[in-house]
Amino acid sequence: MRLSIRPPSRSRRRRWPAAALALAALTLTPAPATAAPEGCAHPTRARVPGAEHQRAACLADLTTAGTVASGHTDPADWAGLTPKDLAVPGAVPGHQIDGYFPDTSTTNTNHDWRHDAQFVIRLPDRWNGGLVVTGTPGNREQYANDRAIADWVLSRGYAYAATDKGNTGLAFHRDGKRPGDAIAEWNHRLTQLTRAARATVARHYHRPPARTLVTGISNGGYLVRWQLENHPELYDGGVDWEGTLWRSDGPTLLHFLPQALRHYPVYAAGGEHSGAARRALHAAGFPAGSEFLWPYHHQVYWDLTQRVYREELDPGFDGPAEAGTPFCAPGTPACDADYDYASRPEAARAVAGIALTGRIGKPLITLHGTLDVLLPIGKDSDVYARMVREAGRGPLHRYYRIEGGTHTDALADVHPDRLRPLTPCHRTAFTALEDWLAPGHRPPASRTVARPAATGPATLANSCSLT
Repeated sequence: MRLSIRPPSRSRRRRWPAAALALAALTLTPAPATAAPEGCAHPTRARVPGAEHQRAACLADLTTAGTVASGHTDPADWAGLTPKDLAVPGAVPGHQIDGYFPDTSTTNTNHDWRHDAQFVIRLPDRWNGGLVVTGTPGNREQYANDRAIADWVLSRGYAYAATDKGNTGLAFHRDGKRPGDAIAEWNHRLTQLTRAARATVARHYHRPPARTLVTGISNGGYLVRWQLENHPELYDGGVDWEGTLWRSDGPTLLHFLPQALRHYPVYAAGGEHSGAARRALHAAGFPAGSEFLWPYHHQVYWDLTQRVYREELDPGFDGPAEAGTPFCAPGTPACDADYDYASRPEAARAVAGIALTGRIGKPLITLHGTLDVLLPIGKDSDVYARMVREAGRGPLHRYYRIEGGTHTDALADVHPDRLRPLTPCHRTAFTALEDWLAPGHRPPASRTVARPAATGPATLANSCSLT
């Protein structure tokens, strides 16, 4: 989920239905460097279809090494998502287009626009013919994936596009008219951006992308799953990095987070009931061996995530209150530690509107850390992999369980002897997807990827083998 604090919004807007499914496959072909008018002295003339506003610039470097200095990214958007030793690629010159689509909410303050549905599109001069699109993790804004994803794919020659998903910040649940509307909009906004980015790429380079890949982290990984289930005609494949699982009959975070809130304080207090509380946390999905991560997640993630997502999907639980009472004790009226999804049909109806089915229509690679204690692997990606198989789409899926990975890569810097970052594993999975889309190639079989022994943090931050 990877939450970040942003100003709230009380705006409302409509939602859009999913389109029909279709299948297509394309291959990458090299393209020569494409120069802007007058040797890149002016921005691209390509217009983004449907954008209400856009601003283009020609940049000497589209990676974060250049965009931080030029003001074309926001480091606050991507703080904490990558390990400190992650290498930065060399400069990638090209064009950047920032803008927004029509919208009524105002949670995103980037560029002082105070307008949601913001996007960024980056067009490298040396284009490989491909396009990568993504939505942000948690409730972050459009630059959230700049270090983890954009830097690397741009260095490989891909055009890149990202959306803020249409609402941001901890009060994202105020957007929309009905429970679940704010999350449903995320899916629409990524579909909208994909179509617009494909057209923009074609206008800029004078030919359409030969390959369109979708990827994302956490909530962004959920979007990858949903897009490949509902709009496979737009993509050639995707990489899902610890995507959030939504299904009306569970499990969802509304099932296991209340148990964390209920049992963790008893475990942390010690005493005669501590052992039973620990076993209850294990049964809820939080893996044995992850206990060293529980204090941080209780303080930072579990309570906040439960309350704001419960408010989005079941606002009636706490009546006129908004997002409950932080760290309330069980037994307190309308306390999220006592939340029981099975007794809340209102929540199940809202989740049904955003639910996943496993019926992917294009190749998908999923990776998830075995020590994830925000979205425990046994209650998330293990379940989604089973859904894909049961839907008869198993041949389109590969699933890599990364031993020692957790939900936020920066925690690997805090616990280098116990954790490994997932960023390099995502890159290896991405190249495996590229190979998979070439005739005659198959990625490694689904497996648990062992954490290498006696490997330093700098090496773990920049390398990962799936074999």
